[in-house]
Amino acid sequence: MNENEIAREVVDAAYKIHTKLGPGLLESLYQVVLDYELRKRGLRVEKEQPTRVVYESVHLEVGFRADLIVEDKVIIELKSVETVHPVHKKQLLTYLRLSDKRLGLLINFGAFLIKDGISRIVNGL
Repeated sequence: MNENEIAREVVDAAYKIHTKLGPGLLESLYQVVLDYELRKRGLRVEKEQPTRVVYESVHLEVGFRADLIVEDKVIIELKSVETVHPVHKKQLLTYLRLSDKRLGLLINFGAFLIKDGISRIVNGL
């Protein structure tokens, strides 16, 4: 699967979860349920995977922990807030650059409509 096909599955799963559970629950709950839903669809998911960062030829063991990484291609950053701020999108773009991945989805389960809570962030895609 390429990044766009994975993203379609993630968005569909997020829509299903948001419809069933509604907005505004804890981010950790959405993370567990999205992980379950994506695995049920046959996707490989890593949760809170420590990602190394190289800084001036020094390998740092834990540079960041992405909420979910799907098929080792797409980073999913989850929020459950009233408003997503520009720093959240910048943070995801930094994760993409540091991990050399091309696509990330910022999903805010706090949004009234899930379609308004999904941002697609790209790094050279």
